Amino acid sequence: MNQHVQASGAPVPPPSETAGHDARLLGAKLREIASVVFSPAEAKTLRRFTSGEVARILGLTDSRVRQLSPDLLVSPPEVAPGGRRLYTLADIHALRAHLDGIDRVGRRYLPHRDPAAGEHLQVVACVNFKGGSGKTTTAAHLAQSLVLRGYRVLAVDLDPQASLSTLLGVRPESELDPYPTIYDAIRYGAGQRPLGAVIRPTYFTGLDLVPADLELEVFEFEAPMHSARRRPDDPEPPFFARMGLVLDEVADRYDVVVVDCPPRLGYLTIAALCAATSLLITIHPQMLDVSSMRQFLTMMDELMEPVRAQGGAPTHDWFRYLVTRFEPQDTPQTEVVAMLRGLFGERVLTKAMLQSAAVSNSGLRGQTVYETPLRRDEVTGSTYRRALDALDAVNGEIEGLIRRAWGRA
Repeated sequence: MNQHVQASGAPVPPPSETAGHDARLLGAKLREIASVVFSPAEAKTLRRFTSGEVARILGLTDSRVRQLSPDLLVSPPEVAPGGRRLYTLADIHALRAHLDGIDRVGRRYLPHRDPAAGEHLQVVACVNFKGGSGKTTTAAHLAQSLVLRGYRVLAVDLDPQASLSTLLGVRPESELDPYPTIYDAIRYGAGQRPLGAVIRPTYFTGLDLVPADLELEVFEFEAPMHSARRRPDDPEPPFFARMGLVLDEVADRYDVVVVDCPPRLGYLTIAALCAATSLLITIHPQMLDVSSMRQFLTMMDELMEPVRAQGGAPTHDWFRYLVTRFEPQDTPQTEVVAMLRGLFGERVLTKAMLQSAAVSNSGLRGQTVYETPLRRDEVTGSTYRRALDALDAVNGEIEGLIRRAWGRA
């Protein structure tokens, strides 16, 4: 009989059963937290936006927003204390469409790509060899920012840990029934499904998601086995072409695809690199992280060589490093950033994502900064606005790269 007990009074499981026991405990706690953070039905919802926020998003004045007819809105009006109307994200999209329809000066409130003009689908792969670099946070904020700017966006979670899926409202630990994931679209064999059957709309209106779960790890075992026995006339596409092919199926529905890659250089990441039209590498400005990034870049170059030999490696529109969790007052960090800029020049984005309590506090609630209302008891107004300005600056610079790839000024 096991005589050991935990501090809570519960028996300590034998070592052989500890992992499963702790997984069940943690799963129950995560479901409890989810029921508090989200609605009782555990479905994530998005807050409404003030007229001032709408003005910022659309590039108008607050008074101009309030002059727009409420008949343009798609949801029943909600009024905040003080008489200010609150807007859903669907309302914002409706206002954007109206403004684009009456625009006479080329403002382009709906900046959708034009395939007839050669504007191809932009697939932005967010990659890093090391966890903790802010890769998933960057992917989520980039995807939401582009939606707020009027683009049609698909987020693809390619990480078996499913962090992006969780942040965007799909939590594996709370799903009662298995749901289709990116694995179902890129897997081998008869169980493969069209990507359109895997895409899920999110609470963030205009942002769709292809979720992940732990089953995605199976691809890391399937890919090398199929590659080893693949013949030239094999009808199954090689592993590195599968992501690009499934994205082609839905390309006409989107302007930008944002892919959150796993924090390692495996078959999934290589497939994403081959499907990508552009690469965004996140880097925390510490020497250990920079050293890890050097190893990642070396391995990436070596592993992509046989793919290039088979004609599977595309030419990317742009390749950029994004400095994340940056503290401008930290002298060693500023020296690392200066070194990176000296080495790589314009390949390091001009703007950096600052270390911010606003980002951390939003993350604790399972939210991004874009969806978190200003709560002065948790984050001061100036801290929130500073984080929002930093995000807008970073994502605006990335938007500029996308527009340049399309040949726009």
